[in-house]
Amino acid sequence: MFMTRFLSLLMCVLLVVSGEAVRAAPPVEDQGVSGDREADDSDKDMDADKGSGLPLPRFASLKSDNVYVRTGPSMDYPIKWIYKKEGLPVEIVQEFDSWRKIKDPSGEVGWAHKILLSGHKTGLVISSDPLIAYDSQDKDRPIVKFEKNIIVNIEECQKLMCRVHFAPYKGWVDKKSLWGVYGSDIFN
Repeated sequence: MFMTRFLSLLMCVLLVVSGEAVRAAPPVEDQGVSGDREADDSDKDMDADKGSGLPLPRFASLKSDNVYVRTGPSMDYPIKWIYKKEGLPVEIVQEFDSWRKIKDPSGEVGWAHKILLSGHKTGLVISSDPLIAYDSQDKDRPIVKFEKNIIVNIEECQKLMCRVHFAPYKGWVDKKSLWGVYGSDIFN
């Protein structure tokens, strides 16, 4: 831990001494992610600051089992932590260029490059009691019980329930027991 901090500090000093400037991200209000600003020919550089144009916040999932999360939106910022769980759902709360500010199920926030994230819908079981998956939305026949912190693939969501897949099982679960979809999400 000490050696990592020492090397980071040494690298910063060397960059400053060598005359290379470290580009920091502009303040949140200047990042152009709100969608209120119109792009014109005199402000071509602002195009690089715009995000995907998709609604915020939204859910995504980790594309890899080795995702570096940083303290800010560039490689110049130090690594805050590394996720080691592919498919973990995260909430994208802000965008800056190719970087996404994400929040994990425990509420921790950091920046990850968009190439490390997927639009594939996954959900984390947050129910403290075992979550029962049923063969239909009518809850006629139980298929399997999911324990807390299991990650499932979400195939479809209706008003109150989502159809999930956790090989080899597929079934309908209560939407409120999943972290990775909003209560208003409806999709097939």
